[in-house]
Amino acid sequence: MRFVRPSDSTGMNRLVESLHQAQPTYADVGATLAGVLPEGFHHDRYEVVLGHGSEKFQIAVQGLKTWKAHDMPGVRIFPDGGEIQSGATVVVTLGTPFVALAAPCRIVRVIDDETRWGFAYGTLPGHPEQGEESFVVSISSDGEVRFEIVAFSRPGDALVRLSGPLGRTIQKGGSKGYLHALRRYVEQKAQIDR
Repeated sequence: MRFVRPSDSTGMNRLVESLHQAQPTYADVGATLAGVLPEGFHHDRYEVVLGHGSEKFQIAVQGLKTWKAHDMPGVRIFPDGGEIQSGATVVVTLGTPFVALAAPCRIVRVIDDETRWGFAYGTLPGHPEQGEESFVVSISSDGEVRFEIVAFSRPGDALVRLSGPLGRTIQKGGSKGYLHALRRYVEQKAQIDR
């Protein structure tokens, strides 16, 4: 585990750059989007309906592309405003501007078609967990817009292993927070656009 100071933009940029050559800390890269999750990991799946119609779908996609699902108290993404593209390195931090837990990730795949947009990122060295998480917005044939998160993970650090159920509770709370954050963004943006 690594603690960082998110308010130190120079230090955060150095951290992101130092991870460009790092490899994911698990073998089944892309599995959350392939639909077959590997054994030996916790498996999680969450989803929420965001509304109906192509306008809501476009708003949700724009929100996901600009990290609005990660717009929660204490959470920051580095590099700030970084584009979501395969191969990009990001560091998610959880904490305060002065001290936060760093969770380095690699965006391993992006999907972009008429009815789905999303991405998956996987853990890099220094992340407290090992595994992958995907974030996908979709629109069904009847116009229902959904946001789904699929993840597989296991502790990657001794302290996380020792935290047992507490660590899993924090992890699940984070994923549910992503659902709520994107839903809030879609609802607020739809009201503004009226």
